[in-house]
Amino acid sequence: MLTTVLATLFKPFLRDRFLHVLLLLGGVLTVFQPQKISQFPQFVDWSTIVTLIGLLMLTKGVEVSGYFDFVGRKMINAISNERYLALFLVGAAAVLSTFMTNDVALFIVIPLTITLKKLSTLPVTRLIIFEALAVNAGSLLTPIGNPQNILLWNKSGLSFIGFITQMTPLALVSLLALLIVTWFSFPAATLKKLENNQGYPYQKKLLVNCLVMYVVFIGCIDFGVASYGLLAVLVCFMLLARQVLLRIDWPLILVFIAMFIDVRLMVGLGAVQGVVEQIVHLSPAGVYALGIGLSQVISNVPATILLINYVPPNGLLAYAVNAGGFGLAIGSLANLIALRMANDRHIWLKFHYYSFPFLVFSGVVGWGLLHLT
Repeated sequence: MLTTVLATLFKPFLRDRFLHVLLLLGGVLTVFQPQKISQFPQFVDWSTIVTLIGLLMLTKGVEVSGYFDFVGRKMINAISNERYLALFLVGAAAVLSTFMTNDVALFIVIPLTITLKKLSTLPVTRLIIFEALAVNAGSLLTPIGNPQNILLWNKSGLSFIGFITQMTPLALVSLLALLIVTWFSFPAATLKKLENNQGYPYQKKLLVNCLVMYVVFIGCIDFGVASYGLLAVLVCFMLLARQVLLRIDWPLILVFIAMFIDVRLMVGLGAVQGVVEQIVHLSPAGVYALGIGLSQVISNVPATILLINYVPPNGLLAYAVNAGGFGLAIGSLANLIALRMANDRHIWLKFHYYSFPFLVFSGVVGWGLLHLT
C-alpha cells in the first residue's frame, strides 16, 4: 500500500521535463552565486504557492466529486453545436478572469472542459488553448485580473475605474480578435455524444464541503491568513477524501518554486545587473519592447516586478507586460497552469501555433492604441 502511494506521488516528478530544465538551470546559476543558496526561501513568493496549493486541492476535490461530469452533461444537452459551445466556454473564461484572476478562472473552466472530452467529440486540446488565451485577454482589463495588474494598480495611483478605462481598448480588441479566431477554428457542427461514459460517482457531500472550504480559503487569503486556510483545506481532505491529495499536480508546485528562484538568480548575475541599470535610459518604444521581451523569458509577473523599479507604472508598461502574456507558454503563469492541466504533451507545440500570432497582434495593436489615447 505504502509503495503504491509513493509511486503515485513521485512518478510525475520523474516524467516532468519542464521541471527538470528549471532545476538544471537553477543548478547552473547557483554555481556562479553559491552564497545565495541560503536566500532561496526568501526568493519564493510563498503566498502565491499557498494559494496555488489550496486551489489545486479544491479544484481536484470538485472534480473527484463528479460535479463536472454532471455540469458537462447538462451543457452538452443545452449546447450541442461545437462552435457555440467553444464560444461560450472561451467567453466564460475571459469574463471569469476579470474578477476572479486568470488562474482561478482556469481552475474552474478547464476541469469542466476536460470532462466534456468524456461526453462528446469536442476537440478539447484546442479548446483549452483558446481558454488559456481567453484568460490572458480578459484578465488584462481589471486591476484584480492578474498579479501584474495588482502590482501596477497599487503603484500607479489610479482608481479602480481609472485603471479599467486605461486597459479597456487593448482588452476589447484582444478579446474580439480571439472570439473571431474561435469562430473560424471550431466548425458549426453538431457534437456527437459518447455513450456509456464513466466518471466519478456524484458525491454531494464532498462537493458541498469543497464549496464551503473554497469560501473559507478565499476569505483567509483576503484577511492575510492564507496558511490557516490551507491547513483547513488539508484537514478537510484528510478526513473526507484522501485520494484527492494523491491526484494533485504536485510537480506544478515545484515548478513555480523553481521559477521564482531561477528568476532571482538570473537577475542577480553581474552581467545582467549592468544591463538592467540601463533601463532608465530607454525610449518608450524600448521600454515597450523590453516589457514584452522580458515576459517571454521570465514571465510577465517577474518582468513587471523588475521593470517597475526603473520605469513609471503607466499604461505603456501595463500594455507591454499584458501583451507579453501571449507568445511563449512561460509568458504567463496562467499558460503553464492551463497546459499542465490539459495533461497532453502535444498541446505545448499546438499552443504556440496560436499564441505567437496573438503576441504579435496584441503587441502591435497595443502600441498603436497607446498613441491614439
